[in-house]
Amino acid sequence: MILSLNGISDNKAQWEEKGYHLPKYDVAEMAAATKENPFWIHFGAGNLFRAFHANVVQNMLNEGSLDRGLVVAEGFDYEIVDKMYAPHDNLGIVATLKADGNVEKTVVASVAEALPLDSDNEAAYGRLKEIFTKDSLQMATFTITEKGYSLVNGRGEQLPDVAADFAAGPEKPASYMGKVTSLLYARYKAGEKPLAMVSTDNCSHNGDKLYAAINTFAEKWVANGKAEAGFGEYINSDKVSFTWSMIDKITPRPDASVEAILMEDGVEELEPVITSKNTYVAPFVNAEETEYLVIEDDFPNGRPELEKGGLMFTDRETVDKVEKMKVCTCLNPLHTCLAIYGCLLGYEKISEEMKDTELKKLVEIVGYKEGLPVVVNPGILDPKEFIDTVLNVRVPNPFMPDTPQRIATDTSQKLAIRFGETIKAYAADDKLNVADLKLIPLVFAGWLRYLMAVDDGGKAFELSPDPLLDTVCPYVAGFKLGEDADVETALKPILENKKIFGVNLYEVGMAETVCGYFKELIAGPGAIRATLKKYVG
Repeated sequence: MILSLNGISDNKAQWEEKGYHLPKYDVAEMAAATKENPFWIHFGAGNLFRAFHANVVQNMLNEGSLDRGLVVAEGFDYEIVDKMYAPHDNLGIVATLKADGNVEKTVVASVAEALPLDSDNEAAYGRLKEIFTKDSLQMATFTITEKGYSLVNGRGEQLPDVAADFAAGPEKPASYMGKVTSLLYARYKAGEKPLAMVSTDNCSHNGDKLYAAINTFAEKWVANGKAEAGFGEYINSDKVSFTWSMIDKITPRPDASVEAILMEDGVEELEPVITSKNTYVAPFVNAEETEYLVIEDDFPNGRPELEKGGLMFTDRETVDKVEKMKVCTCLNPLHTCLAIYGCLLGYEKISEEMKDTELKKLVEIVGYKEGLPVVVNPGILDPKEFIDTVLNVRVPNPFMPDTPQRIATDTSQKLAIRFGETIKAYAADDKLNVADLKLIPLVFAGWLRYLMAVDDGGKAFELSPDPLLDTVCPYVAGFKLGEDADVETALKPILENKKIFGVNLYEVGMAETVCGYFKELIAGPGAIRATLKKYVG
């Protein structure tokens, strides 16, 4: 069983016998129609796109509610196109890992064209410009991670490629956002044609980040005489929208256990490829079943009825409420609780933590009791039902190969949003009292204990990547398990840091509680478990 167009047509019965859902449409016909009149181009050819966006289009093609597929452009790692898309005729297998243990296997064929976003590749870049001048193009979507929109490095310094592109103009840019802006400039020059620019990256107000980058390029090019003056007006007119969205679907790195299932079925050539940029890609992606994509409904050139594929369209205010509901209460904070204490207690799978009495109770209290009272119900999704799905279906799914170590990445950047917003809401509400928050400070204390890089048994472990490790770890470096220490003096600079926690913990009266918990957590080996039992039980 070879994953190619010939492979699935020549051995159709064998694929179906093994339980694979194959395309129900004429793939060649779909590809031809898409190339002639593309309506959707996506930037970022990684796992989330393959498991979500491409799969939504596949389902709609199967049902006959779409007659065209997608074009995908990869701007970070061109080898993904050369080594994964091209050898498999743009096909991919999506393995949906269900909580009941079943694996739904789908051969997704909705990608009509895969191109590198490479201005040095004249054929590919010329084709992308051609796509951007088509009347039929309605939307450009993105999954390029939050840093993909940034024009500066971590120190706030302008990236060299960006600076060079500002000066050189739109002909042959080197930076990601420079290339995207140059494609939009081609659309402007072709008659100021309308288009929706839709970030579907998992970050707050994502459309604003995309707009800020593109508008900056437009301003620089116009000022430098590299673009027509009307280009800036076009970017800021109602012909181009930069919509907000909230996306939620867990797609961990392709897992060896899933690869083994597919190999046993007889699928060949499944070996993952690690590119020269260290991107880990395989002919398959594994993902959870639950998915949400809520998009601000602002499409200047119209759009298909993507509601039929499960996407939700609403106004900007509602998208904002949904995003805050997820990030500040109903999912991300619970993940962070499990990440911190999972690392400290030696867990290697998030799902296993939900079998732990104390950890299960911890996230239930943080979610339902402490977080839910300050959530604004967005209407389009019910917050309690969302948490119910997270805690009863998504996180306990034993077939999802997600780890606390992965989720613990960049925790210093997450605490302010994931917990600080709840603290602020309590402080601002006359009927609520910050002192009633008992377990959020236990999570903060747990993070400080985690920074010691010693587990509950006293064994050293490796901290997950985080840009502030060099800044914050020295504050806990002097602590030893079982030894008395002046906790308050050592931790004060961190606890009053609003950038980390979203609030000054002294000003809201939480610092003393965090210090008290921390003392208990460093009392000796086994103290973490004992502290959890004491306060969560």
